[in-house]
Amino acid sequence: MKGITPQQTVEHYENFPVGSFLLPKPFRPAIAVVYHVARYADDLADEGDASATERLIALNECSAELQRIERGETPLTARFQALSLVVIQYQIPLALFEDLFSAFRQDVVKTRYQNFGEVMDYCRRSANPVGRILLHIFGQTDARQMALSDGICSALQLVNFWQDVAIDWKKDRVYLPLDDMERFSITEVDIDRAIATPAFKQLMSFQCDRTRRMLRAGSPLGVQLPGRIGLEIRTIVLAADRVITKIKQAEYDVFNARPTLTRSDWPAILWHALKAGITKKV
Repeated sequence: MKGITPQQTVEHYENFPVGSFLLPKPFRPAIAVVYHVARYADDLADEGDASATERLIALNECSAELQRIERGETPLTARFQALSLVVIQYQIPLALFEDLFSAFRQDVVKTRYQNFGEVMDYCRRSANPVGRILLHIFGQTDARQMALSDGICSALQLVNFWQDVAIDWKKDRVYLPLDDMERFSITEVDIDRAIATPAFKQLMSFQCDRTRRMLRAGSPLGVQLPGRIGLEIRTIVLAADRVITKIKQAEYDVFNARPTLTRSDWPAILWHALKAGITKKV
């Protein structure tokens, strides 16, 4: 497929690399195009020193490109021209991309979440569309598979939130639900002090346990999907579970060091993913 290649995507650290070497080669170019568009739009909301107004204008132009595709017109930019080919080939609903863009616009204007329901609504638009887009590319669009994918993707987003509490605070963002913070007697002053107090650890333990349950509830998808596609999903699930374990091992002190996966983690993760495929259990 002509268009954006994996090498042209924006370079970022990723806990859970999508479209890795584990996937069959025929899927990788399309996934690279999708990733490039999603990362580009995400960076419009997060990176650089543009004003909020400038960010929203740029994100609105992404939505305008989707509208051009929907009308059968040629998009103005190369990245969306490549996306239009992928959308047509795999019959991907454009609404999934618009959900992503709406979440990125929300990041520009909304920095606090009153409850877990609000956080999950954000995950529904910022993370779940990615999984659904991939399932369309894989030709696996059963309603049950979509639901399992949603659970995994939301959990991945939550894992990022919990490991990035300190990083997000520097951006004036708090994804910890405010009512949960109140329940555990945590205030924004505590986050600003960057000290993992006993109360903060209890709050983080609660969030991580809930996230792990969600992740594992979606994990059957990894043994339902065939071959290397299933292997990719199992690897991602196990990687996310490993990050949660690292957060716990750090005693929830995400202020002094961001718990991340290292090169030494991947052999064990891949081994267990391969083993789960044989035993049909994640």
